[in-house]
Amino acid sequence: MFQGPAGHTDGALLFFCPICDRRDPAIKGRRVMLEDLWAEIGRAWVPGALAGVASILVQVLAPKAARLFRHLRTAEQPGLERRLAAILAADVVGYARLTSADEEGTHFRLLAYRSEVIEPKIRHYRGRVVKHTGDGVLVEFGSVVNAVRCAVDVQTILGARNSALPQNRRIEFRIGVNVGDVIVAPDDIYGHGVNIAARLESLASPGGICISAEAWRQVRGAVAAEFADLGEQRLKNIADPAHVFALSPAA
Repeated sequence: MFQGPAGHTDGALLFFCPICDRRDPAIKGRRVMLEDLWAEIGRAWVPGALAGVASILVQVLAPKAARLFRHLRTAEQPGLERRLAAILAADVVGYARLTSADEEGTHFRLLAYRSEVIEPKIRHYRGRVVKHTGDGVLVEFGSVVNAVRCAVDVQTILGARNSALPQNRRIEFRIGVNVGDVIVAPDDIYGHGVNIAARLESLASPGGICISAEAWRQVRGAVAAEFADLGEQRLKNIADPAHVFALSPAA
C-alpha cells in the first residue's frame, strides 16, 4: 500500500482506478511511479528468467551430453577382439646345435619342411599361420580336432623323412596344442591359451606332441592316435598345474 499525501490512504486501489487520478494530481503522479517501477521489474525479470531457463537446460542436458561423449569416446576406442581358438605351437629341437654344425644346410632343410609339409598341412586343415618365431611357428585353428590332426600328420611325415638322415642332421619338431580364449591382433594372438600351448610344446619329446586336457576331451575318439596321460604337470611361469596328454613319435 502506498501512503498518499496529506492524509490520503487510497492504497493499492489507486493503480486500478482511472477516475481517481483525474481528481488528484498526486494520485496521477503515483501512477507514473508505479509504471516506472513495473518497467524496472520487467527489465530485471527478463535476464533473470533467461538465466533460470539456461540453468534448467544445463541441469537437464548436461548428463545426456556426458553420456553421449562417453559413448563417442568408446566408439573411437573399440574393445579388444577375442575368440575361442585351437592354438598349435611348434619349435625345432636343438636348432642352435644344428646350425652350428651346418648352418646353410639346416636353413634350407627347414625351409623345405615348411613349404613341402608344414604349410600344406596347415592349409589342408584350415589353419592360419599367425607368425613364424625363428625356427618355430604359431598357428590358429577354428577346430581343435583339425589342429591335432594337423600335428599328427606333420610329425608322421617329418619322422619318415628324418629316418633317412643321420641323427645330427635331423630336423625334429616338438608340438603343443591347446584350446582357449585368445586376444586377436592383426599379426599376432595373445592370452593365457597361447602361453599354455607354448609350454606344452616344451614338454613334448622330439617328434612328439603334447596337448591339454581341454583339447584331449574334444579329440578323443576323433583322432586316430592314442595319447598317454601324463597327469598334472607344472608349466613354466603358469600358476596352476596343467593336465597333459602326450603322443610319442613311436605311437
